[in-house]
Amino acid sequence: MELPRARRQPEPSGCVRALRRRARRHRLRGSGVGRLSEEKRGLGVSAEGGDAALGRAARLRDTLVFGAVALAWLALDTLTKGYFNGSFAVGEVAGGPFLGLVRFRLVHNTGAAWGMFGDSTFLLGVVSIAVCLVLVAYLFFLSPRPGMLEVVGVALVVAGGLGNAFDRFTLGYVVDFIEPVFIDFPVFNVADIGVTCGFVLFVAGMILAYRRADREAAALAEGSVGPQAPGDGGEGPGER
Repeated sequence: MELPRARRQPEPSGCVRALRRRARRHRLRGSGVGRLSEEKRGLGVSAEGGDAALGRAARLRDTLVFGAVALAWLALDTLTKGYFNGSFAVGEVAGGPFLGLVRFRLVHNTGAAWGMFGDSTFLLGVVSIAVCLVLVAYLFFLSPRPGMLEVVGVALVVAGGLGNAFDRFTLGYVVDFIEPVFIDFPVFNVADIGVTCGFVLFVAGMILAYRRADREAAALAEGSVGPQAPGDGGEGPGER
């Protein structure tokens, strides 16, 4: 006697499948799985917000440090130039030598170091302003995470560049008064010290930043690979 064949159940329609999926999501949400995924998403959003807040705080700190250093150095340069230019005649020795290293002698410089680019004072002033603008743009708009050495270095360079440019535009020359006596070296001023030391700090900060980025990239690569857990890939025991 032939048994009757079981009737094949018809495939559920797309609408029915959608209703089943919705019901399953509601059950998961009620059991806590859905809430857990929502909490994870919330933690991701809060972490991103925390990073943004830290970035804004670091940018504010960099701006304040930059402004304080630049203004202080520019004020020191302006005061010293005003004192020597108003108290002594050109070529007059104002003091020294001190420790056999430097003496004070007033010089009006219409060019660059060692008399180069003589009588190009206006052009040199324009170049100084352009360099300052490029460095500020790099520090605050192009550099992702400038270090404190870079911030202080750029501040000193900008202060020195603006100080000498102001002299060139208003006086037609730069006031120099610090003369080394132990070597053949041009007479310079406080602004020149800021430019030189600031450039050294800026380059050192960039080198350290690149090294830090390389270390972080290497650590991230090692963390992404990580140790392989047993059973993750390959054949387990008895799996031949």
